[in-house]
Amino acid sequence: MTLDSAERSGQTPALPARAKMRLLWSYARPHRLVLLAGLLLGIVATGAELVTPMVTKLVLERLEWAESIRGPIVLLGVLLVAGTVIGLLQAIVLGRLAERVILAVRTGMVRHLLRVRVGELARRSSGEMVARVSSDTTLIREAATSSIVDFVNGLIGLAGAIALMAYLDGVLLLATLAVLVLVSGIALTLMPALAKAQQDAQEEIGRLGGRLEGVLRALRTVKVSRAEARETARISRHAERSAEKGIRAVKIEAVAWTLTAAGVNLSIMLILGIGAYRVSTGDLSVAALVAFLLYLFQLMTPVTLLTQSVTTLQSGLAAAARIAEIEKMQLEADAPAPRQQGSVHVPGTESASHPVPAPESPVLTLQNVTFRYLPDAAPAVDGASLAIPRRGHTAIIGPSGAGKTTIFSLLLRFEDPEHGQLRLDGRPYEEWSLAELRRRIAYVEQDAPLVPGTLRENLAYAAPDAGEQRLWEALATVRLDERARELEAGLDSELSPSTMSGGERQRVAVARALVAQPDILLLDEATAQLDGLTEAAVAVGLHHLARKGAVVTIAHRLSTVVDADQIILMDAGAVRNTGTHEDLLATDELYRELVTALRISGGASTQGNDIPVSMRVS
Repeated sequence: MTLDSAERSGQTPALPARAKMRLLWSYARPHRLVLLAGLLLGIVATGAELVTPMVTKLVLERLEWAESIRGPIVLLGVLLVAGTVIGLLQAIVLGRLAERVILAVRTGMVRHLLRVRVGELARRSSGEMVARVSSDTTLIREAATSSIVDFVNGLIGLAGAIALMAYLDGVLLLATLAVLVLVSGIALTLMPALAKAQQDAQEEIGRLGGRLEGVLRALRTVKVSRAEARETARISRHAERSAEKGIRAVKIEAVAWTLTAAGVNLSIMLILGIGAYRVSTGDLSVAALVAFLLYLFQLMTPVTLLTQSVTTLQSGLAAAARIAEIEKMQLEADAPAPRQQGSVHVPGTESASHPVPAPESPVLTLQNVTFRYLPDAAPAVDGASLAIPRRGHTAIIGPSGAGKTTIFSLLLRFEDPEHGQLRLDGRPYEEWSLAELRRRIAYVEQDAPLVPGTLRENLAYAAPDAGEQRLWEALATVRLDERARELEAGLDSELSPSTMSGGERQRVAVARALVAQPDILLLDEATAQLDGLTEAAVAVGLHHLARKGAVVTIAHRLSTVVDADQIILMDAGAVRNTGTHEDLLATDELYRELVTALRISGGASTQGNDIPVSMRVS
């Protein structure tokens, strides 16, 4: 499956094992010294375990020779205590390391996701992204830390045990290896199927999270539509498929473990039989047989470590492939391009140090801008050119699909044009960093979402240093100050959809923009849920703001159309006409049709009426 087809089907694209390993190692590399310390502690503990059977052999031989066993017994005690203490230290070191790794992975993914281009995230479920940050990173936790140490310790323990077993008796060793090699080979062939089953299970968890997040967001609609059972069934199907894949993974893992344990048990039975025969023939001492059996019992530990580390590593590699998919998502380009010759930009200075543009010059311009959301799609904006005055109110109006919201996305650099150029203060957008550009612009979204946190945090979100008086003034402008005082903790009350109605959330969003005191304010249907009195109060506040800067609205209210200083009429992605309400009413047939649909007669006041559904935002 190709990368593109995998993404379209919702499946994680296949990555080469080497690429997955590199990604996994990238999480552990910053902590390699701590990882090395854990590894050394493990080697010492493994060495103590390897020495124990040889000391036991010495005890048995001294008993046979009637010699003192005090020294070997003391040594056994020292080995036991040392191994326990070292094992405890290693567990603490690796546990802390694992938490540091998962912290770095999660914060890195969050930082990456919040800098991804809006269009990239719009094509994916936010619930699935949350599942990847919370669930997939947990699988990375052990794979990038303990599995590495366990794998190395297991190899050392296995190699050491085999070497000492060869020293004790080569015949018994060959019998042991014959069984273990056969069983291990069969178990290793199951690993690719295990990795696939675990990856499929995680993908279903991601889809479950995406569906659940969307359903909870539209819970009122779900309840009114009596769709609780249907949605429960849909979400449960994802859980069931995840469980099926998980059960398959558990079965494969259980088979691998069972085969490994069976191999060790079969080796013990063979060694007991062959060893007893060799003791009877005088080719092997009883002490050597006991020591060999102790090594064989001990062999279970490194074999278990190796098997466990491989299965954990397979889970981590599956998660790494899904995390890699997020890390490949295109980020916003924040670095401004070099200054073009003739630009007013002064190298090495911030935007505040530029010469103040002439008052009559437009603050924002689009020149022959074309943009399409997909390469083979029709243009959402097609050769559009427009100018936003430095002060005053501009309304953008047009039928559904005219490109109004896309213009806002371009102005905010959520998207970049395919052709043409945007300018702010006469400077091309490419010469502005995102921080400089968005510092100048405030935006009120159509859905007016609340940011998790308190009312104070919501209001000061774009202006964290704003004083309390500024917050209350913005609340008063949108007629929300009395409601804020009624809240249990005032400005410090936690907000949620249950504490704020749709109209109140919209007013909080407008107040947030007013607190930011932007040079340019973009409003996308910002007053759709407000009553007439509140809308009138908000309109007064926006009118005062328009005296100092540019206010641009996507028009869905009749009052917005009539009262705007400039109206930009869009149709099929292009700017069809520009002018005042009276100018367009007299000269543009489409505008007159829209006016008729809006039930506007001449210049009569029609405040409070709404644009029909057919004119909703594109």
